[in-house]
Amino acid sequence: MKIICAVAGVAVKELYRRKEFYVLLIVTILICLVMGSVNVFNDDKVIRYLKELALLLIWISTLIIAITTTARQIPAEKEQRTLLPLLAKPLSRNQLIVGKFLGCWVACGLALICFYIFFGALAASREHAWPLLNYFQAALLHWFALGVVVALALFGSLVFAAPSSNSTICFVIVATILCLGRYLDAVALAQSEPIRSIFYAIYFAIPHLEIPFGMRNLIVHNWPLVEWKFIALDAIYLLAYIALFLAAACLVFRRKPVN
Repeated sequence: MKIICAVAGVAVKELYRRKEFYVLLIVTILICLVMGSVNVFNDDKVIRYLKELALLLIWISTLIIAITTTARQIPAEKEQRTLLPLLAKPLSRNQLIVGKFLGCWVACGLALICFYIFFGALAASREHAWPLLNYFQAALLHWFALGVVVALALFGSLVFAAPSSNSTICFVIVATILCLGRYLDAVALAQSEPIRSIFYAIYFAIPHLEIPFGMRNLIVHNWPLVEWKFIALDAIYLLAYIALFLAAACLVFRRKPVN
């Protein structure tokens, strides 16, 4: 674990040495502050639209951070010619993959904390309330969803040649799941065989990231807390996909030449 944590620490430090996190955080803050300063017909319910916009920007920003940070981990080691010296040390390929994943996932979690602190302060300035448990539930599932995205991007970095192509494909996959994933079962009902079975297979095979994405409604509309057993089940569901993508990445990396 010491070796894995050392590799993860390097990945965390890399995120905060680059400008993406700061740029996205500042842009999110500026857009939300500008929208928050607008008073439409003195309607107090405008705060719901402001919260929904802020949470949408937080999701977009964290997805950008997760995918771009992870997609360049292994290719950067190859370009800088540090991959072979790393593997020459008492560090296995599996440990390197797990360390890179853990570092990127923890870095996304730290970025997520910064975004949600700003969001909580913004919402409290209008509603004068701090539903911390609601924020914690949404942020927790958000973090686990980012874990799936990080594992997917790490697997893609071993399959695709360039970080740019890997990032683009990951963005397309995640956006498709978020926008269309929940409707595939309904689309399957309107199809004939064998198309129906193919749609159902895709529906049950993909990670349904729209579940944690839908937690935004809990905060936007001030709904009551979700039962913790359902939060635990969703977390286990997402952890299963994290383990699946990490296992696939380790399998590919073991068979991939590094010279």
